Amino acid sequence: MRRRAAVGALLAAAALTGCTSAAYYGQSVQGHLALMGAARPIDELLADPATPPDLKARLMLARRIRAFAVSDLALPDNASYHRYSDLKRRAAVWNVAAAPPDSLTLKRWCFPFVGCVGYRGYYDEAAARALAAQLQAQEGLEASVYGVPAYSTLGWLNWAGGDPLLSTFIRYPEGELARMVFHELAHQVVYVGDDTMFNESYATAVERLGVQRWLATQAGEPARREYAAFDARRRAFRELARATRRELAAIYKQNRAPAPASQALTAMKSEAMARFRQRYAELKAQWAAAGTPYDGYDAWVAQANNAFFGVQAAYDDLVPGFEALFAREGGDWPRFHAAVRALARLPAAERRQALSVLR
Repeated sequence: MRRRAAVGALLAAAALTGCTSAAYYGQSVQGHLALMGAARPIDELLADPATPPDLKARLMLARRIRAFAVSDLALPDNASYHRYSDLKRRAAVWNVAAAPPDSLTLKRWCFPFVGCVGYRGYYDEAAARALAAQLQAQEGLEASVYGVPAYSTLGWLNWAGGDPLLSTFIRYPEGELARMVFHELAHQVVYVGDDTMFNESYATAVERLGVQRWLATQAGEPARREYAAFDARRRAFRELARATRRELAAIYKQNRAPAPASQALTAMKSEAMARFRQRYAELKAQWAAAGTPYDGYDAWVAQANNAFFGVQAAYDDLVPGFEALFAREGGDWPRFHAAVRALARLPAAERRQALSVLR
């Protein structure tokens, strides 16, 4: 499953005033500086005979997608995504998320300026896994470690060249590449401190609506078919995750006990997780029977826990409300973004209520 990190590890670290360790600050700054230092302008790479032809083709496609984001989706026209960085690793950062054994509420890490988020990012996978192990051993939390292909610095570093395209996603299929760029640019339009779900659901709505327009007006039939097959699987899996999330939330609500997790809760939770994995096996069988076998969710399903479902909620739960808001604004992108900015100025509870009424 392709995840995005809403806020770069650098932002979380650079804003520190002693709220986390010097080691975390150091890895964040060094990791982002290395990423920025490896970036080269797209024009320079296209003119370089040493650039592989397949990479040149992807960079030219990314440049078209970037221009479309400005002209058709009213996304920012700035320095971001005009350079490319080869990270020589499979993820930009690794995020750690954690939740109690009887709740889907994520542990939050708070930083000045950027607010609180339900994950903590590391440029080194081993460091992320070490934190996850610590959270499990010392706090009794269920932890999840997942690599993300891209993150946004919210436009704060456009003066320094902005966010580059990355080797971790440049070779994604056309629709997926467009989706990634649209999502990350959306974070530069609206970002609300302390509300990860609002931020991620808005960016997810932008990516979905934006890629629909891209595919309809800019892509060829093969790209449309490829995206349709991939997106159908993704939507089916997300619906399965939502159903399991609702089931787990009901179990936790009905089985509050003085102990962190009663025997009854543990048994019901185990049964719900077993059903989740069985339903996933059935989904895979359906995909195979339809001639589109796919095993890209296997690792997630095998390691699924409360943290996994809590993270998924941030990207899903408010999306229908944002999509309804887009329709209410007549599919007009500037009006839509302005309406989201207006929502962002409301208290969190009022934002959620407004979106729930729309959906």
